[in-house]
Formats: sequence, C-alpha cells, structure tokens
Amino acid sequence: MRYMIIVKATADSEAGVMPPDSLLAEMAAFHERLARAGVLLDASGLKPSANGWRVRYDGGKRSVIDGPFTESKELIAGYTLIQAASREEAMEWTQRFPNPAIDGGQSEIEVRPLFELDDFAPSDAIGRFRKLEQAR
Repeated sequence: MRYMIIVKATADSEAGVMPPDSLLAEMAAFHERLARAGVLLDASGLKPSANGWRVRYDGGKRSVIDGPFTESKELIAGYTLIQAASREEAMEWTQRFPNPAIDGGQSEIEVRPLFELDDFAPSDAIGRFRKLEQAR
C-alpha cells in the first residue's frame, strides 16, 4: 500500500523561510533510510502558496484563484510518498519522521493511504487507469 506523509505548512514555510541545514540533514538521513529499505517512492517540499493557484469549479465553469492562501494550517509544505506492506509498517516509518518544525517546536504530519485501483469495482474507466499505470 502507498501512503502519503503530509507535512503541514506553517507561518514560516508560507513566508518562504528555508529550513536550517541541520533539519535538511535530518530529513536527508531519514529519506536515505527509506530508500535503502526500498519503501521511498517520492518526496519533495512545496514552495509557499503565494507561488501557486487553485482552480474553483462551479458546474462546468472554472476560475483560477492565485495564492497566497490565508489558512496556513490547512496547507501542505511538503510530502513523502512511501510504499509499505501494511498500515503498521507505514506507522513505524512515520513515527521516525523528523520533526519538520523549523524551530524544532510543535508541528504535525498527517499520513493518508492512497487509493489503489483494486479499491474500485472493475469498470471501463478503471481499465483505462490500469493501462496508464502499465505504461509508466
């Protein structure tokens, strides 16, 4: 199963404050351990929401809303995507995740399992997604 470890944004990350080298070194060491164990799929930090946008849908109409967005506690500053054999294994890895707070203070990560194609009933649409998956 794949799991996304979601690092929540903070006022610092939204202000573009770069993490100190000590935190980057901790994160690098953790991600190296994930890679050696064969569970790391992807990981990256995200630029502040001021560099992004949202697309709002109203039926068939779309509108673009440029960042920044005000509620930093609802934003994502980065992610790590892992593949684990079980929820328990994913939980073990995530409990080792370094504290992402720039100041080493309070912070929070969120972990969510990704849907797999097997979670859905067979259909033509799911078959199309399977073909895309095989093409990667």
